Amino acid sequence: MSDLDSFLEIAKSAALLAGDYLKQHQTKNLKILSNKARDLKLQIDIDTEEIIKEHITQKSPLPILGEESGMSGELDGFFWVVDPLDGTSNFLRNIPISCVSISLMQDLTPVLGVIFDFNNSDLYCAHKESKAYVNDIEISVSSTKLKKESTLVTGIPAKDNYSDNEFKNMISDFQSWKKIRMIGSAAMASVYVASGKVEAYKENGIFLWDIAAGAAIVEAAGGYISISNYQSDFRVDANFTNKNLEK
Repeated sequence: MSDLDSFLEIAKSAALLAGDYLKQHQTKNLKILSNKARDLKLQIDIDTEEIIKEHITQKSPLPILGEESGMSGELDGFFWVVDPLDGTSNFLRNIPISCVSISLMQDLTPVLGVIFDFNNSDLYCAHKESKAYVNDIEISVSSTKLKKESTLVTGIPAKDNYSDNEFKNMISDFQSWKKIRMIGSAAMASVYVASGKVEAYKENGIFLWDIAAGAAIVEAAGGYISISNYQSDFRVDANFTNKNLEK
């Protein structure tokens, strides 16, 4: 077993543990810590991240960047990136599009990803030396080449204000595609690309922990990934496609 295989097993077991915890508490009275502007934070986000971090640190000495707790050490070389619950708003409203997302990074490159769609008991995983899988079944991106025949998944990042020009550019881009979807989870959007359900996912100003695991899975599934414009608060611009789309 390679080191990446070993790390993958750690991430998979942590994601399953976290997903099971989320499922058990999904219908209970969820404590809202903050609900300001377009950002929502639940106590269960923090509790789930602690479960993941405790599990990983028992098996790996690498530092962890968590959505809720920040950095546990210097992020140089290899480090984990954890999003305990991507799709928090969906989760709160009982919309079944949310997941656990865990990635291993090498500097600024995602080399391993695990995403547990606990609503459907689907565990997506891959690393840079493997194929991409859901529940041990290999997945791959679609072969569609034309935007006018393709589906784009995107989102509107959680910030307070948007310029008219931002929306104008977004609408202009939408005209090129057959279908547009906004599903409230960047990680789930990524695995939809990886498994050929849609052709592309892109979003500017998205957080690294939302897309890192998905990037590794899309690439292993034969897709194209671009992560650019890194900000100090870990926001990035992400663009994932099936690699076949016209430019």
